[in-house]
Amino acid sequence: MKATSIEATLELWASSLRDVKARIRPLFTQERVAASAGLFLDGLLGPEPRKTGWMRAEAAGDLGPWRQQAILGRGRWEADALRDVVRDYTLADADAVLVIDETGFLKQGKASCGVGRQCTGSAGKITNCQVGVFAAYVSRHGHAFVDRALYLPKRWTDDPARLAAAHVPPEVGFATKPHLATQMIERAVAAGVPFAWVVGDSIYGVGELEMALRRAGKGYVLGASAAHGFNSWGGKPAVAGTAAAIAQGLDASAWQRLSAGKGTKGDRMYDWAYLELADLDAGEHQRGSTGVWTRGLLIRRTIAEGAYAFFTTWCPAGTTLETLVKVEGQHWTIEDSFETAKAEFGLDHNESRSWHG
Repeated sequence: MKATSIEATLELWASSLRDVKARIRPLFTQERVAASAGLFLDGLLGPEPRKTGWMRAEAAGDLGPWRQQAILGRGRWEADALRDVVRDYTLADADAVLVIDETGFLKQGKASCGVGRQCTGSAGKITNCQVGVFAAYVSRHGHAFVDRALYLPKRWTDDPARLAAAHVPPEVGFATKPHLATQMIERAVAAGVPFAWVVGDSIYGVGELEMALRRAGKGYVLGASAAHGFNSWGGKPAVAGTAAAIAQGLDASAWQRLSAGKGTKGDRMYDWAYLELADLDAGEHQRGSTGVWTRGLLIRRTIAEGAYAFFTTWCPAGTTLETLVKVEGQHWTIEDSFETAKAEFGLDHNESRSWHG
C-alpha cells in the first residue's frame, strides 16, 4: 500500500469537513447562523483542552462567547434533525451492532436540565450530575454515536415549574432508561438503519427492550444480574436457577477460552460458556417472519479472579459461541467513544442548561 502524504491527508480531512458542513447547512434558516454552526464545529475539533464557550469563541476569532452560546441556546434549529444527519452519515453494514449505554456529566447547582443526585458509572458513585443514554453504531468500518437521550429523573418530571423553566417540551414525561433505549432502537429501525445485533448492560437486559428487539427481528446480547432466573424448555438440556447458581454448577468442559476482541494490551481473553434455553419460531414475535431463533444464557468469567458476568441472548438458531462473544465484545466501543468524546471533543464541557441548550 502506498504511503499517503501529509498534504493529501490534510486535504482529505478538510474536504470531509466541508462535506459535513454542507450536510448540516439545511438545518439553519439563516446564513449567519449556519456560519456560526460551522465555527462551533471547528472549535470542537480544535486543539483547545477545554471546549467552553470562551475558548471556542477565541478559536473562532469572536470577542466573546455570545455567538457560540446562541447556537446552543437561542438558535432555532432541530437537534433531532441533526441527529438524523449524523446517523445517515455513518457507514452502514448489515451485520453492524448497536451498543446502548449511559454516561454522566458532573454538574454543580440545580438549574441544568435533568441534573440531580443520581448514580453514574463514569464517576463510580451517586453524585450531582446529568445522565444521558446513548446509542453507538459499530461495524467493520468503525464506530460512532448515532442517537442520544437525556434522562429526566422523576423529581424533574413531577415538577411542572422546573420543566417549564428548563424549556422541556410539554409532551416529554418520565421515561426509564430502558424505555429511552427502546425508543432509540425503534427510531433506528424506522429509519432503515441496517444492523443485526444490540448490546447493552444489565440495566437494559430484561423486559421491554428484549421484546422490542424480538419484534424487530434483531439479535441481542444484553446484560443480566446474577440473581436473574433462567430456565430451559422445549427439549433443551435441563437448566434452572439463578444465573450465578447455573454458572457455579457448570462442568469444566462447558467453558471455552476466547478473545472478546483486541484491547490496549492485546486480546481481551475470558472463559465463556453458552447455554441454549429454548428454540422459538420467529413468527411468534415478528409477524411474517420465518425461521427458528434461540434464547440463551451467555456467561463470561475472568481468568484471574473468576468473576462472572451474565448475558441474556436472542439469536438465529445455530449461532456459535464465537459469534456471541464477538458481538458482546463490541461493548467496549461505546466506552471508547465516551472517553474520546469527553477528552477530545468536550462532551462533558458543555455549559448548556435548558432542554435545547
